[in-house]
Amino acid sequence: MPKVFLTGCAGFIGSHTSEMLLNKGYQVIGIDNFDAYYSRALKEENLKTQLNHPNFTFIEGDINDYAILNALPNDIDTVVHLAAKTGVRSSIADPLGYFKANVTGTQNILGWMQKSRIKKMVFASSSSIYGNNVKVPFSESDNVEQQISPYAAAKRSAELINHVYHHLYGINIINLRFFTVFGPRQRPDLAIRKFIESISENKPVTLYGDGSSSRDYTYVGDIVQGIFNAITYLNEHENVFEIINLGNSSPISLTEMVNILYELMGSKPNIQYKPMQEGDVNRTFADIEKAKRLLKYQPSTPFKEGIQKFLSWYGITGNANK
Repeated sequence: MPKVFLTGCAGFIGSHTSEMLLNKGYQVIGIDNFDAYYSRALKEENLKTQLNHPNFTFIEGDINDYAILNALPNDIDTVVHLAAKTGVRSSIADPLGYFKANVTGTQNILGWMQKSRIKKMVFASSSSIYGNNVKVPFSESDNVEQQISPYAAAKRSAELINHVYHHLYGINIINLRFFTVFGPRQRPDLAIRKFIESISENKPVTLYGDGSSSRDYTYVGDIVQGIFNAITYLNEHENVFEIINLGNSSPISLTEMVNILYELMGSKPNIQYKPMQEGDVNRTFADIEKAKRLLKYQPSTPFKEGIQKFLSWYGITGNANK
């Protein structure tokens, strides 16, 4: 039975990933420090089903605690490194905290892997690395030296460190740049969940900017399938270092997104506008041809369908069956 060490296992994407791996017959050792960025109770709820699974082991701890890493078993096949401090805007207020978690934390994982002779890692990178890229869609071959937030800079720094360890120690790594992931269990600070909560409480939705900014919203189930395909690729190939976009390749404007939410919830739009916030990019748009070619990745959940699944999970019916 293959064994995966999964960091950030109690988070939005991490909890879906652990469930998927367990369902596919993997043994999972998960770690999470229940970072205070949002409610511990929500993360514990994310882990509820996994904790009862015989092939799941949970460690509450921090990837910057090297003693925890050194105590892990030596027969781990693959590391799926999702743990990170999240949130573009929050990183502006706490850049050192973000670099400690996202850069030093990744360095610790790599050092432990090198010492333990673990040779395969899937790393969660971010579309924020592209900054305000002029060329669309965003391709892995684009110049990415103009990040506009500490979060984005930290993710790019981690990619660079990953390459160093691949070059020096032969660790095979796939860096997956996620594009605006949404779906059940989405973090409470993210726009879709915040907007749905506002609409359900008959409060106005606040949009930053004029509504023309756009995001390449990608359903969490498609992202998790991409993660699994990346693990499979690492198992089937040698000398791997790749950067691969995981997106939907179908951007939706902020205005269109909000209108869809109001439509599916059967509510009349009530919107207020504020200036764009620092660190926010104007758009994201993934070129996913590389993911299709290498990982056989094919996103299959349209935005509306994904929102309907979110509303069902959240317990809102409205007009979600339209």
